Amino acid sequence: MKPYIAELVGTFVLVLGGVGSAVLAGSHIGFVGVAFAFGLSLLAMVYTIGPISGCHINPAVTLGLFLAGKFPGTRVPGYWAAQIIGGIAAAAILYLIAEGQPHFSAVIGGFGSNGYGVRSPDHFTLGAAFLAEIVMTTFLVLTVLGSTDIKAPVGFAGIAIGLVLTLIHLVSIPVDNTSVNPARSIGPALFAGSGAISQLWLFIVAPLIGGVVAAAIYFIIRAEEPLITVKTAEQALPSEQAERRGF
Repeated sequence: MKPYIAELVGTFVLVLGGVGSAVLAGSHIGFVGVAFAFGLSLLAMVYTIGPISGCHINPAVTLGLFLAGKFPGTRVPGYWAAQIIGGIAAAAILYLIAEGQPHFSAVIGGFGSNGYGVRSPDHFTLGAAFLAEIVMTTFLVLTVLGSTDIKAPVGFAGIAIGLVLTLIHLVSIPVDNTSVNPARSIGPALFAGSGAISQLWLFIVAPLIGGVVAAAIYFIIRAEEPLITVKTAEQALPSEQAERRGF
């Protein structure tokens, strides 16, 4: 159960930190501040729960890793459930905090939910939001796949993933408040009224498509590992290291 609990906690932190910055501090820090809040939340969680669960905290990332052969399919439903529960729990806590502000209204203010048309910050259309979510999620999941590759520099994945999420938000907050994560979208939408819920489908479907596209691109561009014999591997290792690895 530890990886599932870690995913729940990680998604909770991401939603509370990212959406919370928009709901509670958005008027003070603006789009740039909100973008960095999401990126820093993810970066912190990569190093905190990454060793436990891999720090997906996003159904689209879990799907992309599964399709790329980096994650077992048997765990996908459990990870998705944990991520969604974590997002809803964070939204509930955020709602209770926000209610402490006079004249607060989750429906009128939007509660950091995602949307298109009249619910888009700059009134972008459904088509624009759908395309943005696919492209930006592809960007995110491809970064996760590449930065966690066996050939990638060890220890730097969190920085790359956190920064790319920041960049994604800087580009697409004006379009639809940026989802690229169904779990991030579901929680706030449940508290933002029927308008947010009626548009929620886009922020579930489009990110998942982005995860599929990222996995396909990763298969095309990744470097293939040449097959070598055990004897060759043993000769390439110092004798002491070879003994520890069981050669």
